[in-house]
Amino acid sequence: MDRKTCLENAKQCVCGQREQDYGSPENNFALIGKLWSVYLGVGISGLDVANMMALFKMGRIMSGTATADSYVDLAGYAACGCEIATGKTRKFSKEALSPETAAFPKQES
Repeated sequence: MDRKTCLENAKQCVCGQREQDYGSPENNFALIGKLWSVYLGVGISGLDVANMMALFKMGRIMSGTATADSYVDLAGYAACGCEIATGKTRKFSKEALSPETAAFPKQES
C-alpha cells in the first residue's frame, strides 16, 4: 500500500462510518481517558489516549506482526491526536463526558 492510500484509508476510518458508530474521537477518547483514570488512579486525557493508542499500534508493528491496517490505524490515531493537541476539535458533548452516561451508570441508593 502506498502512503496516499494509507492516509486515505485512515481518513475514511476517522472521518467516516466509525464516527457515526462510536461518536467523535474527541468525546470517545475523553471518555476512555476517564475510564482509564479511574482504573489506574491517575489523570489521563483524551490526548493521552490518542498517544497511547498510537504506541499500542507501534508495539504491534514492532512485534513483527505489522500489517497495512496497523499503519492505517497509527495514522488515524496520529490525526486524532493532532486535532486534540492543536485545539482544532469540535465541541465536546457534555453527555459523553458526564458521569451520568451509560459508561458510568448511576447507583441506586
